[in-house]
Amino acid sequence: MIIIRLDRILADRKMRLNDLAREVGISNVNLSYLKTGKVRAVRFSTLDAICRTLHCQPGDILEYVDEPCETPENESGYDT
Repeated sequence: MIIIRLDRILADRKMRLNDLAREVGISNVNLSYLKTGKVRAVRFSTLDAICRTLHCQPGDILEYVDEPCETPENESGYDT
């Protein structure tokens, strides 16, 4: 699972979402969707513009969290 930490970076930089949207050149709505994790994909050009504006690395914004696989018992192919 990928977690988006844009809110943390914005707080650290004391920047509002509206200001970032204006500087990056994307709509407030699209940036809000990104901030809240309601997107399925991010263009590299958008990520590049955000990182350039916030002076950060992509890893400062995106975090990978390993989720355990949820498989029902005995579906793994092994007897228990």
